Amino acid sequence: MKCLLKYQWVKLPRSQMPAGKGIMGAWARLASRAAFRNGQASYYKYVNQVTIGSWVGGIVGLKSILGVKKRNRALELMDELARLGYIDYELDPKTKKLTYQIKDWVVQCSGEPCMGAEAVYATQGYGFLCLPRNITQRLAETHYHFDEADAWLDLWCHTVWQDPGNAFSHIAPAVQYGKYGAVLTLETLGHRWGWEKTKVWRFFQKHADAFPLQKLPGSFGCLIFNTGYPAGTSFTLPEPAQVKRILEEIRICGENTHTKSNSDHERINRWITWYSRKVIAYTPQTQTVSTAEQCRVAVSDCYITRAYFSPCRYCKSFIEDCQSKEGYSPVEFAHLPRAGPKVGPPLDFGGIDYGRFEGDLLW
Repeated sequence: MKCLLKYQWVKLPRSQMPAGKGIMGAWARLASRAAFRNGQASYYKYVNQVTIGSWVGGIVGLKSILGVKKRNRALELMDELARLGYIDYELDPKTKKLTYQIKDWVVQCSGEPCMGAEAVYATQGYGFLCLPRNITQRLAETHYHFDEADAWLDLWCHTVWQDPGNAFSHIAPAVQYGKYGAVLTLETLGHRWGWEKTKVWRFFQKHADAFPLQKLPGSFGCLIFNTGYPAGTSFTLPEPAQVKRILEEIRICGENTHTKSNSDHERINRWITWYSRKVIAYTPQTQTVSTAEQCRVAVSDCYITRAYFSPCRYCKSFIEDCQSKEGYSPVEFAHLPRAGPKVGPPLDFGGIDYGRFEGDLLW
């Protein structure tokens, strides 16, 4: 399914949970084990009533979901998630029963519930989560210091696929922040995540298989692609020559457009948003760079129907057509005689006395 900026959610397979430490990594693991429909769930010898997007169990099960070994650490993560508004949880001190509810659960894309199934919890590593696209935005707004899993999920939540405002996303799923955010810089991401530029660079070096970079010429910035996004169809990462060709087409479309941007980075982002539809319309997706380079014959849409010869003051219509036109007269191709010798009566030159022009004719 296409994932555009106008959609409020993105897909995250349960088999691709974000690696590393981070509060969003803990949230993703909790959401991946929540119930996908209302029903009764068994935990050890207990049977509990659960609702969609919730989980009921004990501290041991919670530590297993979060991947931590200490009880205090698991409760610290739950408190932090509750403070940020991601979950609601309750721990019964007597029975030690713990219940948490995912507040950002997307119900609209969950599909029809499996009424015939006995289990109500999602199977680990199966299916996908529907992530709200702005789920990591509250971290950036509160100037939260991102961890590795937070940055990983932030890139995933801003992945677009075949968006009409981003021509590069029609080749492979690309990361885009907002309407004018198709091209990114390490400084921009570092400011958002609270990192230094060198730390951002090390992050992309570590996760180069998941989020490869494509450096653009000059000071434009770079493109970030998502190789693990379930696009529903096979795709390959674009070659640098293909990216350069699309970029040049966009720059040609926007070279005469006035923008208020002061930097090349802002200017190219606006041009990509404005002219991606035009580039997509005239650039078939199946056309590769090698094919485009082989088709090097110029095709002109201008059909020439007239030719201009000089001097023409001896033609038949010199007085009517050629005067006041500096000796140039349009002559139709269809009226020109064939080249080579011609057998037939002499041509009629309209009674012009060539004796007056003796010495002027050049044959």
